[in-house]
Amino acid sequence: MIREEDIQKAAEYIRGGRLVAFPTETVYGLGANALDSIAVARIFELKQRPSFDPLIVHIASVDEIYSLISSNDERILKLAEKFWPGPLTIVLPKSTRIPDIVTSGLPTVGIRIPHHPIALALIKQAQVPIAAPSANRFGKVSPTTAQHVRKHLPGVDFILDGGKTQVGIESTIIKLNDKGFDILRNGVITREEIEKVVPYAPETRDSKTIIASGMMLSHYSPDKPIFILSDKLKLEKEKAGLISYTGKHTEGYKKVIRVSQNGDLLEYAANLFAAIHQLEESDVEFIVAEPVAEVGIGMAIMDRLKKAAYRYQKEQQENN
Repeated sequence: MIREEDIQKAAEYIRGGRLVAFPTETVYGLGANALDSIAVARIFELKQRPSFDPLIVHIASVDEIYSLISSNDERILKLAEKFWPGPLTIVLPKSTRIPDIVTSGLPTVGIRIPHHPIALALIKQAQVPIAAPSANRFGKVSPTTAQHVRKHLPGVDFILDGGKTQVGIESTIIKLNDKGFDILRNGVITREEIEKVVPYAPETRDSKTIIASGMMLSHYSPDKPIFILSDKLKLEKEKAGLISYTGKHTEGYKKVIRVSQNGDLLEYAANLFAAIHQLEESDVEFIVAEPVAEVGIGMAIMDRLKKAAYRYQKEQQENN
């Protein structure tokens, strides 16, 4: 149970240029005053995050957005009315108030209003927008509990422990363009839901260009090798832990974690990172995850799995 004095202390830390880990509905964030370039630099330092990977800025009300962006696009209010507070990040032209370090020198900034009482209380108490990527070492599995934060970032100044997060994977990120919106990162808010407000208009872009968090090919990786289950996968099951969605084909694995009891993709998303953390800390040598169809929320789940498995799958292919 979070005490009011804990939130007040965390807010003082944010105003004082220090780092605070806090829960959102998606994952735990590592927060700093988004208007303080030195504090933001500490995020990159503590996470060992490359400077080319921009951060998301969290605010507590729509009114706060207009001093942070240089756009009066009426679609912002339409999207905010439908999806905020919630796990949707909108990439918009930034104002000069936002330091370049937050956006990795890009002219745009990703902004969202989190749907979590602790996160909102912290932002309101701090009275500044909070830049916050996930509270873990760069490229590793995102944290869905305060314990995950302590494991990855023992040097963080303060942690607000709000228990397990509900959504479990990071926000959907979209970028507005002249014709509609493009998806930069999939999340539990799907393209189909957003299309009811703004037309879907994907843009052609270089796959190597990073304009938002979570766009690298390799990301969310545990320290133990992780692979996506397929007929071609050749591993010794007795050494592996299985992340199971359907409950089928579980025989022979050293450990099995069932992420949904009734085939609910929201449950899979909510429990995915926690399952990876659990198997990473167990005595298995490998982690195997059951795939799902890349439709709706399944696109977000498979995005995380493919990025988590990318370097291990690539190493296996090179060795065969």
